[in-house]
Amino acid sequence: MALRPETSAGYMTNLAGRLFARAIERRLAPLGLNPAHMPILLGLEAGPQPQKILAERARVRQPTMTATLNRMEKDGLVERLPNPEDGRSSLVALTPKARDKLGAVAEAGQAVNLLALKSLSREERAQYFALLEQVIANLDKDDEPIDP
Repeated sequence: MALRPETSAGYMTNLAGRLFARAIERRLAPLGLNPAHMPILLGLEAGPQPQKILAERARVRQPTMTATLNRMEKDGLVERLPNPEDGRSSLVALTPKARDKLGAVAEAGQAVNLLALKSLSREERAQYFALLEQVIANLDKDDEPIDP
């Protein structure tokens, strides 16, 4: 039995993910941002977090998170602050420059989501998300962080 792309969950999910990334990239580029910034912006919107927590939530390895944060720090989007609860670590926080972009980032994300789901009914959208949650839960049992 030959593996066909249109019946491969991995292939189709990867293709959709790449198309999502391209669509959001086109909308973030004018803001000086890229898709790798999204999990960090979303993770820090509520306030400073340890890098370890950001990496776990984004499901990426520490070196990947470190590289992304270093680029964002260089671009003036994040800053590292002393961790008042643990003197050996620091917290990552959004700078005012990054906070000023959050509204536009949310609009870009919403535009891409609407584009992707526009031909689905409300019920189909609910089913799509429910199925994705199941797939993610199944794969999450693999227990290995995922790099983009």
